[in-house]
Amino acid sequence: MRLPLFNVVKSAFCTCLPKYNINPYLGRCSHGCVYCYAVKFPSFRGPVKPRLNLKEKVREAVARTKVKLPVMLSDCTDPYQPLEEKYEITRECLKVLAENGFPLLIVTKSDLVTRDIDLFKRTPTVVSMSITTLREEISSLIEPNAPSPERRFKALEKIAKEKIPTVLRIDPIIPTVNSDLEELEKLVSAASRIGVKQVTASTMKPVRGFFKRFKERVDRETYRRVLEAYSDGLWIAGYKYLPVEKRASLLRRLRSITLNYGLEFATCREGIQNLNTNICDGTAYCRNILNHYVVHNKE
Repeated sequence: MRLPLFNVVKSAFCTCLPKYNINPYLGRCSHGCVYCYAVKFPSFRGPVKPRLNLKEKVREAVARTKVKLPVMLSDCTDPYQPLEEKYEITRECLKVLAENGFPLLIVTKSDLVTRDIDLFKRTPTVVSMSITTLREEISSLIEPNAPSPERRFKALEKIAKEKIPTVLRIDPIIPTVNSDLEELEKLVSAASRIGVKQVTASTMKPVRGFFKRFKERVDRETYRRVLEAYSDGLWIAGYKYLPVEKRASLLRRLRSITLNYGLEFATCREGIQNLNTNICDGTAYCRNILNHYVVHNKE
């Protein structure tokens, strides 16, 4: 057993560099985000399940993994589930990884992430926080069980003050729901004030069954507007993409806003060239150590 590699889906425009990925929890994330893409995978449906055996197995996996690529937690079910307060599976994984010098890429919507600052300071770490809006009424609609945007920003600020690189993920941007550029600029502005280094943005890419779930959650007019926005979209690798001209127009304007605030900018799985000034997952902030291990492994 070795650390599992992250699945780079090139057909869906994924440009991630090689890295490992751990999901300490399986099942549907407790945050209940209406746009969740992970439900397309059988392992991430149903109630959230703690992978208690990881507490023991992660040490064996780390010992058998020689190339110390960054390790992402996580790509499907948030590593800081409410259950994490009880089980501390994520913390145990981080402890073992940090002890062995693996760089960490944290992706979360939870302010519980601040609990592990002590571990983040032991190894090169980048914390990406997904915040899709500052408006509570929108957040409670599309991310009903996630911590509030205010709590998430406070967590990012606390981490940034510890000199740990932070990334704001505006992901996903849902047309007509949280796509207003003035509102997006407020997000970027808030990020710039607290020391965030980068904005990574991505438009929503619904999986099959999304619109049925969405219709049950929102009013008729909101449903109609979003459905219409995707009416001429394309299915790519199991995801429905907005037409490229719609995506490009929105993301170019957001890029301009972000650069004006002095932050790096990247898109995730968009396939639009010449937008990114950095790597989407924040790997650039631990690239030096990554290059060291890759070169060492080749010698």
